[in-house]
Amino acid sequence: MNMPLLALDDGAQADREDFRRAVLVGLGRLPRAIPAKYLYDARGSALFDRICQLPEYYPTRTEAAILRACADEIARLSGPGCALVEYGSGSSVKTRILLDAMRDLHAYVPIDISREHLNATAARLRKDYPGLRVDPVTGDYMQLNSLPPAIDGARRIGFFPGSTIGNLMPEEAIQFLRRARRVLRGDGALVLGVDLRKDPKRLHDAYNDSAGVTARFTLNLLRRMNRELDATFDLSAFSHDAFYDEAEGRIEIYARSLRDQSVRVAGQRFAFTKGERIHTEYSYKYDETGIADLADQGGFAIQALWKDPGDLFAVALLR
Repeated sequence: MNMPLLALDDGAQADREDFRRAVLVGLGRLPRAIPAKYLYDARGSALFDRICQLPEYYPTRTEAAILRACADEIARLSGPGCALVEYGSGSSVKTRILLDAMRDLHAYVPIDISREHLNATAARLRKDYPGLRVDPVTGDYMQLNSLPPAIDGARRIGFFPGSTIGNLMPEEAIQFLRRARRVLRGDGALVLGVDLRKDPKRLHDAYNDSAGVTARFTLNLLRRMNRELDATFDLSAFSHDAFYDEAEGRIEIYARSLRDQSVRVAGQRFAFTKGERIHTEYSYKYDETGIADLADQGGFAIQALWKDPGDLFAVALLR
């Protein structure tokens, strides 16, 4: 039996309506696909936090090590009194490395699509950094055109870690950078985390962990549809399917139907054949030339770039 829908405030109701429209459009076309941003409800965000701690998932700890090594230089290059603007903030774990180094920040502006997760993160940061102004923004950073007026007088430093840029198609990544360039303004900058091309087995293992947490993260999208859209997905009838396409330079992630079945979502019926997939996420990998080309097309130039000794990951400061 499906749980009754809870009463929602206006913002949460708008979020759910956006989700409903995206799901019905995504399931109604072939091949079926739902934007990756909808993986990150509160449960999905918590599962992703667990993924980041898995032994197979190298990006988080590798990027954190790079940031610890270069945070003071980022702070120096950013200058005093700036506002740190994080795109897709999640739990803001790596952000704390920059917050500790940028001690004279004017404000921190975390942006995330998960309202509940964002508010909880903002509350923790206000407690841990009592002198820091925290102005959270709930929304899709791909649509963001403005920031809180309280930071209007401050230089804006964007922060887009986690190789989330890789979740965007190349043309979407360029569009994001161009939008960020406008929002961060002429004297702004962007700290960008990018996962690098590497051994395909290393990539496969990172997205198919032995504990099955990534599989639960993928299938949580179906669980979310059951909870929020009165859907009837049987999670045991779908599997997590992730693989590396070397020609495209990307990980592809799907929820795969294990049998012929029919599912109701928001009052509509969708038939799945055995083996049919719902695309949930891409994760593009770049080399240094690709990062430079992406930055250039997005209206930026690389001022500095740091990598780990194993050439697994890069952090770039874009002007």
